[in-house]
Amino acid sequence: MANENFRCPIYKKCGGCQLDVTYKQQLSYKQRTVIKLLGRYCRVEPIVGMDEPLHYRCKISTALGFSRGQVISGIWQSSSGHIAKTDSCALEDERATRIMKTIKSLLPSFKLRTYDEISGSGFLRFVTIRIGKATGEILVSLGTGKGAFPAVKNFVEALVKRCPEITTITRNISTDRLNLILGKEETVLYGDGFITDRLCGYDFRISARSFFQINPTQTEKLYQTAVDMADLSGDETVIDAYCGVGTIGIIASQNAKEVLSVEQNADAVKNATENVKLNKIGNVKVICGDAGEFMEEMANAGENADVVFTDPPRAGCSKQFLKSLVTLSPKKIVYISCNPETLARDLYFLTKNGYKAITARPVDMFPYTKHVECVVLLDKE
Repeated sequence: MANENFRCPIYKKCGGCQLDVTYKQQLSYKQRTVIKLLGRYCRVEPIVGMDEPLHYRCKISTALGFSRGQVISGIWQSSSGHIAKTDSCALEDERATRIMKTIKSLLPSFKLRTYDEISGSGFLRFVTIRIGKATGEILVSLGTGKGAFPAVKNFVEALVKRCPEITTITRNISTDRLNLILGKEETVLYGDGFITDRLCGYDFRISARSFFQINPTQTEKLYQTAVDMADLSGDETVIDAYCGVGTIGIIASQNAKEVLSVEQNADAVKNATENVKLNKIGNVKVICGDAGEFMEEMANAGENADVVFTDPPRAGCSKQFLKSLVTLSPKKIVYISCNPETLARDLYFLTKNGYKAITARPVDMFPYTKHVECVVLLDKE
């Protein structure tokens, strides 16, 4: 395994990572954590690690500031209100690091002042960079305050000239006093305003405000694990709850009769609809609404689903959602979790209400952090 013994030289200063041990030790720690939490419910398979656990982040959000007469960038530490200065990060895609350094070098000549959270003064607040791992397309989003962007056309031209790999640039306007908070107002400065990346053979559009996993290499393994666990034959009605931009439902559609992708966030619903059209898929229907309420309506109408994929946020599924899931009573549940603690809590409820957990597979999405994703298959008893 490459980079097995890498140790970050600014581990204590930055705080972005939580595990300052070898990658083999990280995987062992995460495997033990999942077994401790989920082992009482089902067999835990070996964790899926990375062959190259460095430079995996295809999205970075970097805070900007000013210190001792120079522009600085790095990790925003909300607890202290300071920026942990980092000129490079071993977890970030190296293309993003180069672009960030170029942006910093351009600021003085264009007299662009960086934001100060304490005084509320300054214009440029942060930079978000997203990279299509499979396509090579790159989006740069400049987070600013309100007001005119000085010499914006010349700044964009200078940036693209130095970094021709950039395919689109947007401006995100935020009025929140806190740093790194995306605003709702966004304008396109260069290109189409979005990039495309590919997962499991399907294309997905990504904008600055879209949710899209930051580690595409492991995301493919995670989603393929979920679809494989479902073991679809082509005759099933599938629900993709918390569908986001539609990734799991679209990937599962090739082996299902019908996929109902449900999402409450209107922006994500728009993205999911666009992604279904982009991939020319005819058996996926995107629904804007609460997934729990949707499943209850299906049950009340005498309809059923064979498989439900659920991929909730770190807080896990709400009790009401779990009750709705039990009411609909699908044959299989494939639970994709980014927090094994809330997953264990939800498995307790589901296994007390007619389901049996069959197997769990941890996937390491975020090397050098304590986070670990899991996929669990549950069958109706």
